[in-house]
Amino acid sequence: MNTAAAAETPIAGDFVGLVAAVTGGGSGIGAATAAQLTARGASVYVIDREAPGPDMRSERHLVCDITDDEALAAAFEHLEASDGRLDVLINNAGTSAVGDVRANDRAEWHKVLDVNVVSAARVSALAIPLLRKSSSAAVVNVSSFGAAVGLRNRVLYCASKGAVSAMTLSMAADHLDDGIRVNAVAPATTDTPWIARLLESAGDPAAEAEALRARQPMGRLVTPSEVAWAICYLASPLAGSTTGTILNVDAGSTGLRV
Repeated sequence: MNTAAAAETPIAGDFVGLVAAVTGGGSGIGAATAAQLTARGASVYVIDREAPGPDMRSERHLVCDITDDEALAAAFEHLEASDGRLDVLINNAGTSAVGDVRANDRAEWHKVLDVNVVSAARVSALAIPLLRKSSSAAVVNVSSFGAAVGLRNRVLYCASKGAVSAMTLSMAADHLDDGIRVNAVAPATTDTPWIARLLESAGDPAAEAEALRARQPMGRLVTPSEVAWAICYLASPLAGSTTGTILNVDAGSTGLRV
């Protein structure tokens, strides 16, 4: 079995009896994470601004724009009324931007920071009272390897993910006494719908795809399931001594020069 395929195979049972919420859980890394959490026994709420397709309709899919405080409050009121608890929060919802420091106007800076940083903080703030009641409380934020290395033409995105990594460490310190573990994953370029759209808009999609693969030492994109596997490790009660960790899932991009 190759490494990417192995990431599809869940460890059964470590989330049995736990309730999880995944923002941006309708596609990409979020959908892969929701699927793995479910396979490992969790009851999973997907919080996503897009409604599910006909074959995915569920009362646990909460249509919500995380930049809307009223919608967020309503989503958490529904979650609390339905289950009365929350054990795991995955702050996965995010957006990106392309360009150097001259490229993005003030409005786009505010938009990306609002989605990637401020909204993750607001979601966490709503979740903390419920997480405090859990004996297996965990938050996992989705950062990026771009928080630690310089990427060309991604200055706004990297700035936002740098803030996510810093916020993760501060949250981990703040909530030690609450028994809430806080960690983050830092993926390299991952084969998600956003990357697909980026390639479609490129002048030469094939050349752009090759460039994305070539900048990662393993010579391929990370898969959503591989990132989900790392998220589930950090969120699992079996990782009870892991907090304040930024876990790279980056095909060697951060540490290797080959």
